Amino acid sequence: MSTAKSDLLHELSARGYIHQCTDEAGLDALARKEIVTGYIGFDCTAPSLHVGHLVSIMLLRKLQQTGHRPIVLIGGGTTKVGDPSGKDETRKLLDDATIASNIDSIQRVFSKFLDFGSGDQDALLLNNAEWLDQLGYISFLRDYGRHFSVNRMLSQDSVKLRLEREQNLSFIEFNYMVLQAYDFVELHRRTGCRLQMGGSDQWGNIVTGIELGRRTDGVELFGVTTPLLTTASGAKMGKTAAGAVWLNPDMLSPYDYWQFWRNAEDADVPRFLKLFTELPLDEIDRLAKLEGAELNEAKKILATEATAFVHGREAADQAAETRAPRSSKDSLPRNSRPSKIPRAELEKGFGVLTANVQVGFVKSTGEARRQIKGGGIKVNDVVVNDERAVLTPADLTADGVIKLSLGKKRHALIRPV
Repeated sequence: MSTAKSDLLHELSARGYIHQCTDEAGLDALARKEIVTGYIGFDCTAPSLHVGHLVSIMLLRKLQQTGHRPIVLIGGGTTKVGDPSGKDETRKLLDDATIASNIDSIQRVFSKFLDFGSGDQDALLLNNAEWLDQLGYISFLRDYGRHFSVNRMLSQDSVKLRLEREQNLSFIEFNYMVLQAYDFVELHRRTGCRLQMGGSDQWGNIVTGIELGRRTDGVELFGVTTPLLTTASGAKMGKTAAGAVWLNPDMLSPYDYWQFWRNAEDADVPRFLKLFTELPLDEIDRLAKLEGAELNEAKKILATEATAFVHGREAADQAAETRAPRSSKDSLPRNSRPSKIPRAELEKGFGVLTANVQVGFVKSTGEARRQIKGGGIKVNDVVVNDERAVLTPADLTADGVIKLSLGKKRHALIRPV
């Protein structure tokens, strides 16, 4: 049970947002006596953010709701480098035009969660390209590079894991943590920012920024990370066989977004209600006790409330009332073959390659792999591009099945048992 006295840490703790905090007592005391400015960085590697970013966005919302000032830091500069955290291979470097287009596309979502303006508690939207693009390489290394130990950098998980797996780590990626640390110091100088937040994979980068602030400016900074978000069965949150669960409606419809939350695993419902809705905690406790068919009502509430944040209340209510267009009765040819897999296998993540072998579309996973490269395999009518894709409960349609297709004429319904 949290002993936090500030509204900020009490709320974050009660809803399960906190994984680690660099100095919880110090941050708690600071939040009780003044408005705390805190930030989270978002790189611009795609035209839309995805559901994996939602915890961070909700964290900024909670910061503002408890009387403090959030900063959305768009990574116009750091996107040019690529964050190696949690990645097995080097990101594809994007050109300036693509980054600018991505920034324009993703920044719209934040106004749905935060109030922007010029007041003491109004959110700010900044772009780190404003200062990173102006850095002189030699002078930056002289002034800031001396504060970083290569020995310490090599011990960071983002670097160590890549080296242990004998995967290439480019020199430009190796510099990412230096730039992120500098962002924190620069934001403190410009806005008085004292708090950086992020996912658990950002812990090393956040601590590095705190240390740089102490060494260069003698300032005490703070860091908070959120838990790694996985489903109850251990699958990565927000990934389905058809791809990422995007927040922009032009990349994923409100109906499909609603369905993603509706198909949450039973054990995840209470936790997701705390993280992704603003229902009172006592109401969430009541919903968490529901079982069987009644639990489906809790899932519908989760889906509708989570969708309302991103797509608006009207779209959420419409999605909740819409009959599934991907119905096994309406959208499949009569000769579709049925197939069953154990629900436990689906919850662990059932490989799309293996699924194609099981339903008899191909004789080997190698043949299935070639079909994916040729764009011939679909899940729920969406082309699968990743040969490592897995089927999970999030892929189940409203009928409780997954439609697997090879080409235009071969279809199968996979049902968990």
